[in-house]
Amino acid sequence: MRVTRTLRATVGAALTGALLLASGGTASADQVRKGQWPLEAFGAQQLWKEATGKGVTVAVLDSGFRTTHQDLTGQFLPGPDFGKATEAEGAKNLAPGEDVRDHGTAMAGIIAGHGHGPGGSEGVKGLAPDAKILPVPQYKNSGQATRWAVEHGADVINMSYGGDLMGDTCESIHYALDKGVVVVAAMGNDGVADRSYPVGCKGVIGVGAVDQYGEASDSNDYNADLDLLAPGVKVPVAMGKSDSAYQTEANGSSAATAYVSAAAALLKQKFPDLTPGQIANRLVKTAGLAQAEKAKHLKLPDTHYGYGFIQPGPALRRDIAAGPAQGPLPMPKGKYSEATADKGSDPNPPMGGKEKLALFGGIGLGVLVVVGIVIGVVVSVRRRNSRHQAWG
Repeated sequence: MRVTRTLRATVGAALTGALLLASGGTASADQVRKGQWPLEAFGAQQLWKEATGKGVTVAVLDSGFRTTHQDLTGQFLPGPDFGKATEAEGAKNLAPGEDVRDHGTAMAGIIAGHGHGPGGSEGVKGLAPDAKILPVPQYKNSGQATRWAVEHGADVINMSYGGDLMGDTCESIHYALDKGVVVVAAMGNDGVADRSYPVGCKGVIGVGAVDQYGEASDSNDYNADLDLLAPGVKVPVAMGKSDSAYQTEANGSSAATAYVSAAAALLKQKFPDLTPGQIANRLVKTAGLAQAEKAKHLKLPDTHYGYGFIQPGPALRRDIAAGPAQGPLPMPKGKYSEATADKGSDPNPPMGGKEKLALFGGIGLGVLVVVGIVIGVVVSVRRRNSRHQAWG
C-alpha cells in the first residue's frame, strides 16, 4: 500500500489520494473500506451532512444483481421480470468464471452501499448511501429497460454499458429526460474515438475514468460525448460469488459512471426542482482538473477530459444559478417522440436487426479485456468485438 499525493483543483477542493491496496484480488471487508479512496477524495463524511441520497431512486440498468450482498441488504426496490429469454441473452455475454450478477452488484454498491459491521464501518459504502436502487436487468432491449425504470420512479438512471445504436434507445432516453430523470452512461474502455450508445444519445452525461491523481485513464474512449470524469481506477467493489465477496481493483468507466450517478442522487435530494440539464450544470461548473491537465490550456469540454473530474462537495455547496433547463449538454428538442437519434451524425450507421450492447466494466482481475479479436483463417476486415467489458 502507498499514500498518494494530493491534487489541488481549480475550485479549491482536492481530488485527494488515500491508501490504496496493492493487490488486485479479494480482501477482507475492513481492507476494502480503507481502499475506498474516492470517499476520502470527495470528503464523504462532510458531504453526508449536506445530502445522502435519501428519498432518491437510482435505476441501475445492468446484467444482474446480488440483492443479498451484506453491503446492500435493504437497498433494492423490486425490479422487473423481463422473462427467462432475456436472462439467457445476458448469460451469452459472460466470460468463463463470471457471474451475471457481478457487474450490477458492483455498480449498486458504488452508488448506495451501506457497508456492514459496527456502524457500517466495513465493506463498501456508496457515495449516496441512503439512495434506493431500482435493479433493471438490461440484456438486449435498452429502450424497454429505460422506460420501465422511468415508469417505476427512477430519479437517476445509471447505464454502465454501451455498444451499437439499436431500436428506440435514444428515444427512450429522451422520454426519461422529459420526465425529469438524469441519465448517466459510460464512455467505454477501448481507448478509441469511436462513438457508442447509449452515451451517444442527446442529454446523456457521458463519463470516463480518472485515477487517484486526477489524471484521465488512457483506456477511456474519447470523443465529444465525454462530459465528466470520476474515480474509475483501483476502486474496491462489492462483487463475487458470495454475499461477502469483494474485488479490490475495479478499473474502467463503469465504476466512474456509478460515481457520477451517485453524485446526481445527492444533488437530486438537495435540489429536487432542478432539471436533468441543471443537475449536469452544477457538476460541470464545479468540475476540476489536475495540474498537468490545466497546464495544457485545454479548451473545455475536451475530448479526453470533458469538463474535468466531478467534485460533489462544491456541486452541493456552491451558489450556482440554475441556468437554462437544458444545461450545458446537447439536449433533444421537442417531445421525445420527435427527437433526433443522437448527439450528432453517426459515422457508423446502426447494425439493423442485432443489438450489440455490452457492459463497460472495470471490475475483476486488474486487466482490461482485449477487444477486436480476429477470428478465423481468412478474414478480410477487422471487426470490433461487441464485448467491451474491462474486468480490470
